[in-house]
Amino acid sequence: MNILITGGAGFIGSHLCDALLKRDHHITVVDNLVLGRKENIAHLLSRNDFIFIEEDLLHEEAMKSIFRQGNFDMVYHLAANSDIQKGGKDPMVDYDLTFHTTFNVLQLMKEFGIKKFFFASTSAIYGETRDVLNEDYGPLKPVSNYGAGKLASEAFISAFSSTYKIQTWITRFPNVVGERFTHGVIYDFIHKLRKNPTELEVLGNGEQCKPYVYVKDLVEGILYVIDHSNDMYNVYMLGSDTRTEVKDIARMVIEEMALDAVIRYTGGDRGWIGDVPEFRYDLAKVNSLGWHAAHDSDDSVRLAIQKALGK
Repeated sequence: MNILITGGAGFIGSHLCDALLKRDHHITVVDNLVLGRKENIAHLLSRNDFIFIEEDLLHEEAMKSIFRQGNFDMVYHLAANSDIQKGGKDPMVDYDLTFHTTFNVLQLMKEFGIKKFFFASTSAIYGETRDVLNEDYGPLKPVSNYGAGKLASEAFISAFSSTYKIQTWITRFPNVVGERFTHGVIYDFIHKLRKNPTELEVLGNGEQCKPYVYVKDLVEGILYVIDHSNDMYNVYMLGSDTRTEVKDIARMVIEEMALDAVIRYTGGDRGWIGDVPEFRYDLAKVNSLGWHAAHDSDDSVRLAIQKALGK
């Protein structure tokens, strides 16, 4: 297939490029490099079946030219603001980078007659709840601008899928970890400890508890869902049904860095405004399809720490 990946120079997107190229697809990546990094795809740039275009999805005329020339069979849309704290400081960040980018891509798919679409969604659409989350859970009440942008995107994707007959796959991610990440709890802890090896500041009380999934397991899950589900509109949770507390991540990072650091908690049940202290996934739907993550949450975290440290 001739595939467009938005955000393909990013953390998850670059791993998706690797996986799709192994399947002999031709890949075009569009990324504005605000969060993506060219070094993530440097090993692909010399390939004849890979094209990288540095462009902003909000530049409509430039994107029309890319779609006109690309003759794409399918779009994988991963571009978004993935930094929830940044979006919390300025709501326009997620309006532009999370929602508006999605709407522009949908408009281009409609205009150029592209009938297959993948969307990277998130647990943040659910908001704050102690209930076990599945694909049919509701009502959805996001507490972050990022979650609101993703939920608004899902609403328009559903409408475009129905109205313009675009076959759609949506997978909702938990916390994703692994090599090439640019932010998140592991990334922050490592950088804090490199600045001060004697003390690690942890935002909140350390009891925040969430499922973590290793990035290569996630990409395998995305492709498995697309291969094995064929409705017009397909929605699946991906990740691990186990969870890891932030205080355990802190201990693992200190241990893997071979430090004797003291952990200092700032207090409160969350790290920042818009942070969801805990959530839990029900993966029965994707498990019944035949997919299970190769690593549980704790193993995903430890593996990601080791990869980040070059082990």
